[in-house]
Formats: sequence, structure tokens, C-alpha cells
Amino acid sequence: MPDSNERKVVLITGATGFVGANVARRLVSEGHYVHLLLRKQTNQFPWRITDINEHVKFDFYAPTDPAEIDRVFAEVKPHWVFHLAAHGAYSWQQDKHQILESNYILTSRLLDAAVEHGCESFVNTGTSSEYGQKKHAPKEDEALNPSTYYAATKAGATTLCSYMAREHKINMPTLRLYSCFGPYEQPNRLMTNLVACGVEGRWPKLVDENCAHDFIYVEDAVEAFMLAAKRELTSNCDPGAIYNVGTGIQTKLKDVVRIAGPLFNIESKPIFGSMANRAWDADVWVCDHTKITGELGWRPQHSFEDGLRKMVKWYRQSAHLHSMYMEHLQATLR
Repeated sequence: MPDSNERKVVLITGATGFVGANVARRLVSEGHYVHLLLRKQTNQFPWRITDINEHVKFDFYAPTDPAEIDRVFAEVKPHWVFHLAAHGAYSWQQDKHQILESNYILTSRLLDAAVEHGCESFVNTGTSSEYGQKKHAPKEDEALNPSTYYAATKAGATTLCSYMAREHKINMPTLRLYSCFGPYEQPNRLMTNLVACGVEGRWPKLVDENCAHDFIYVEDAVEAFMLAAKRELTSNCDPGAIYNVGTGIQTKLKDVVRIAGPLFNIESKPIFGSMANRAWDADVWVCDHTKITGELGWRPQHSFEDGLRKMVKWYRQSAHLHSMYMEHLQATLR
């Protein structure tokens, strides 16, 4: 645990979400002073942070009032900001107004407040979807070709962060996450459906066997956030740097099944194509993490199989969540 001089006041957006909750838990474990910025009347999943509720402070804002963000920053005076709030990443999130408000407008207001109140670091969360579908592992400076409204707004937010960082000489990196998975992941995603069905000895519905992902275990992603926040700016350092965060190893769905089968002792054969491919599914999706490894010393510590084993262990120890995961899964099958 850091001493009192190293403990930071931290403000996190999106802390009721999957990655945000894991970032919050890491910061609490290290003894930092953690504030969670939430919408008033939020309908997100508070179950992810019930075990740390007593160790964090909640700050609420009204999305329709720009002054609310400035008020929170004036009260909290954060050293670090981790911006993980987003909307539109999931197929059921289609409201374009909310996607734009969450991904771009909120980012703009947070950046203005961070500059005004002298934050040391502002870590933005991007997505590999900003690149669009590629047949190779794209580097961070490659031209973007987002294929969804969500990805386009995230690309805009990344560009804005880079500009603000360079304009004001503040550490404001963006982490472009690949397919993050692990404890507290959103219900009704591939990995949560796989685990929820797997513990019952059966397969979930599956898309084409050649659908590919670069799966990054959430603990490794959290470490990237920590390193990005601690980054020291030098004369030749880009304050608005963008970093890909993935393993650099592509895993096709047929390989996911091959690895998962023995873990769950599933005797039946998977039925590929029992679920239709989505517009964003691709047979090539892989990360080039050369930049973050070279500049921040970050490397993934978990293989896909290692991460899956840890996720399964967590899930079995969190049996009280099984019914919730299954309810979300069943709702999509009706």
C-alpha cells in the first residue's frame, strides 16, 4: 500500500461497469481515495461494487447540467481521473443521443474540468472498434475506419483527448482496449454466457467458429490503467498518447471452445452458427501492443486459458450471481 504522500484522490466514471469496477477495486486495495462519479438515478448494475461501497465515495451529477461536472471536480479535487463511462458497446444500446452524450459530450466536459482544476492524469478509455475491421494488427497511428456510431463517437473522444493533452501539457492517454473479459463482466456476453452455461455442463449459442477476438484478462487491463496514470511526461513524450491494450494473440471461437470444453467437462458438441453473426464479428481481430510495452513496460500476464480459469474460479465462488447471469441469457432467447 502506498504511503500517505503517494495516495491519490481518484475520480472514476463508469465504475458500476465491468472494467470500471475492477479499476475501482484495485485503487481501493492500494489505499487511494476513490470517488465514483455516477449519473443521478443511474440504472446501472451496482452489484459489481457492493463489496467496496464502504471504501469509496459517491458523487452524482445530472447529465443535462454542464455545471454539475465542474461542481464535482471543485469538491473532489482529483489528482487522477479514470474515464470509463460509455454507451453503445452492446447491441441493445441503440439510443444515439445517449451514445453521443456519454461517449463524446461527457468526455469533453470532463476534460475541461480536469484542465480547470489541475488534474495530474486523465486516462481515457478507447476501443479497438475505432479501427474498424482490419486484416492485420493495427498500430495506434493508423487511419481509423469506425463501422458503428458507437465506434465513431469513441474515435472522436480519443482525438479530443489527444488534442487537449497536447494543448495543455497534461497526461491524458487513451487506452484502446481489445476484448476484455473476467470477473464482473457484463451479462449476456460471449464469455459470461460461456461460463454461465458451462457450469451447467452445456454450450451457449455460438456464432461462426472462425469469429476472432484478442481476449485480454481484466487484471492485465487494469494494470495498463495504473501505468498510464503514473506515466511521467518528458520533453519527448506525447501527453495524449494512444495505447493498444491486448495480448497480441488472436483466439478464434473454435479455439475458445477447445479450451473451455475440458474445464467444464461438457460432453455435447458445440453448435457453431446456432447464433447469427453480428455486424462487427470478424475473422481477424488482433492487437499490436508494441507501443505500450516499449513506453510503459506493460505486458499481458495471462494467456486466454489462464484468464478463463481465473474467471471460472471467481464465478463458482460467486454462485449468488448465477441466476442473474442466466436471467439475462434467457431473456435474449425468448
